[in-house]
Amino acid sequence: MKRTTIVYRALIVFAFAALLLAVIGGRFLYVQIAQGTEEHDYLQYAERQWTSEQPLHGERGTIYASNESAIAEEVSSYTIQLILRNDFGYAGIEDPVETARELAPHINMEEGELLQRIENGIEEDQFQIELGPGASYLTFEQRQAIDDLELSGIEFRTEPRRYYPKQDFASHVVGYFNRNENSPAMGLESYLNDHLEGTGGSYSYMRARNGVPLPGEIRDIEEAYNGDDIHLTLHSNIQLAVEQALTNADEQYSPERMIAVVANPKSGEILAMSNRPSFNPNHYESISNHMNFAVSDHFEPGSTMKIFTMAAAIEEGVYKPDNYFESGTYSTGYADTPLIRDHNQGRGWGSIPYREAMPRSANTAFASIVNDQLGAERFYEYMNAFGFGSPTGIELPMEAPGLMSENDLGAIYSGFGQASAVTPIQQIQAATAIANDGQMVKPYLIDSIVNPNTGDVTYEHEREVIGEPISKETANEVMEQLHDVVYSDVGTGKPFQVDGIEVAGKTGTAQIPSEGGYLQGHNQNVFSFLGMAPFDDPEVIVYVAVDRPDMQNGQSGNQAVAEIFNSVLKQSIQYLNVTPEESNNQAYQPEGAELMNVSGERRSDAVDALQQENLEPVLLGQGNRVEAQLPAPHAKVLAGEKVFLYLGGEMEMPDLSGWSVRDVMKFSQASGVTVEQSGNGYVINQEIAPGEPISGNETIEVNFDSERNSDEVEEDSEEGTEEENPETNDEEVENEDEDE
Repeated sequence: MKRTTIVYRALIVFAFAALLLAVIGGRFLYVQIAQGTEEHDYLQYAERQWTSEQPLHGERGTIYASNESAIAEEVSSYTIQLILRNDFGYAGIEDPVETARELAPHINMEEGELLQRIENGIEEDQFQIELGPGASYLTFEQRQAIDDLELSGIEFRTEPRRYYPKQDFASHVVGYFNRNENSPAMGLESYLNDHLEGTGGSYSYMRARNGVPLPGEIRDIEEAYNGDDIHLTLHSNIQLAVEQALTNADEQYSPERMIAVVANPKSGEILAMSNRPSFNPNHYESISNHMNFAVSDHFEPGSTMKIFTMAAAIEEGVYKPDNYFESGTYSTGYADTPLIRDHNQGRGWGSIPYREAMPRSANTAFASIVNDQLGAERFYEYMNAFGFGSPTGIELPMEAPGLMSENDLGAIYSGFGQASAVTPIQQIQAATAIANDGQMVKPYLIDSIVNPNTGDVTYEHEREVIGEPISKETANEVMEQLHDVVYSDVGTGKPFQVDGIEVAGKTGTAQIPSEGGYLQGHNQNVFSFLGMAPFDDPEVIVYVAVDRPDMQNGQSGNQAVAEIFNSVLKQSIQYLNVTPEESNNQAYQPEGAELMNVSGERRSDAVDALQQENLEPVLLGQGNRVEAQLPAPHAKVLAGEKVFLYLGGEMEMPDLSGWSVRDVMKFSQASGVTVEQSGNGYVINQEIAPGEPISGNETIEVNFDSERNSDEVEEDSEEGTEEENPETNDEEVENEDEDE
């Protein structure tokens, strides 16, 4: 009985053990087959233990100029990781003092601060430390310089960085990429971010216990895609010419701001666009101006607006060139409204024909055209047709729509450039209708967009005519008038004559609104010029504006505008390989000798040096050293040519007797004195007598005669007349829309 009990119990234990083994074995078998349980996937767990995943980077697209040179691109950069102790297969620093002394100058950090960071890290038993912004996003050249120090413990982490190889080239157009916030800011970087931004991917691989990838074990690849490449209309050489001209003017005249835009009037391509103040997007932390003035700022344009007022009057048939008007002052007919005055202190030029309104830039004529002939309603209809008051739609963020006046009185003032605010890009767009036989084309910056992953062109711009506000005949008539502005005896645009290129355009001197009215004082204006060339078939429109330049000794702000415009236009025509027709308005200028630089030289030394080269120095001012010269250094000059030397201090009126028109225009540019030309040939009379003091803010009349020889001229010049200034009525205000 006892034996039976033992066997029975043994069978029970065996059965229980067998059942337990069956359960456990079944469970193992289930796990093996199912590769996990309901709660856990052991296969995935095992793979995670032996699998690593790495991201794949999608590069940000490149922005190109029209010649395929990169303006914005992605490059590799390097961030220093300082290893403090030997571990994980890395060698730590050996001598903290030497490391701090050698490395600190390369990362913009004080030696003492760097040593303190190293010692603190060692004390806290840190494996590695990073060293702040000065040691981040280093270029390859900076990394190479640090490698050459041969210091132990320095490792580099490679990461992408947005790089702008042309520095401040069109910086407000391009914008920048904020590394700290990992987001674009301003310009095309922001506007086209959805196109430029790359798409990241990843891949995974099996690794050994020590982390080394196992060969042939890469799996689960999710492709990365680079962002689109943007091809712009910006002409690399023309943009550089604009940047250089603005930089030169900025250094010489220190204006509050400057704007320059170059466009193709036939296609609407923007060939160049820049502002001052500018910035280098590689160092965006120092930016002081976030606004692209050419697109995002609107202001009263001044007399450049007269172009479009005249176009409206001609198109409507109300412009009568041979009818006369009384210049000087004009009454609007509205109570408590001051008289509108012409720019020469309201003296005007007596009763003159309307055909002289544009070249003389007579405010009174344009006020009369709007008020008495065209009417406010039709005026506003044409301004709307020219695009004023609406964004152009150019591919840039924050475009301002402008602000057109809406009442009848506002129309009168808007007709000569006050009361309404427009943007430079709106003026460029409207001017395409004048230069392009009445067809107004939309300005644009993006020529094409390319998917670099496939090579497909996903966008290609097509010329867009957005309206025909005027006829071809009207456009041609306005062009003739703009030509007179530059070449007529009474034109205000003589400083904008460019040797070898026939120009049409309009000057502008806009007043700047302030509390209770407008800013007052010399050069407290926005000086501008909107010009087109060649006159016979314009290929280029150039707009330049300079805000409150610091001109010395009373010189005119238009001098700064002319220097920028003339330089940019000449280089633009050259780079575009445009061959203008010969013009009777400009003498052929043969190749001459290169003019030396005498700026900074003593007065007597400069005079001697120029005379030895058979050049004629003309001294302006009483100083002992040359502060500026015209023509500029390295310009081509002919034997016997006049070279104007500005010495500082009070200037005296030179004796202009026998001078050519070209010499008088050079004197005007050098001194700031505005010259009203009467006749052609050589000077026979000047309004201000030789030796009289001048400030550079005067407007004088100079008479020329092509049939008089220089001896006769010299006799008659002593009989120069002096015109009395009329009394100024306190109720009159001078709308100073031209730099006369």
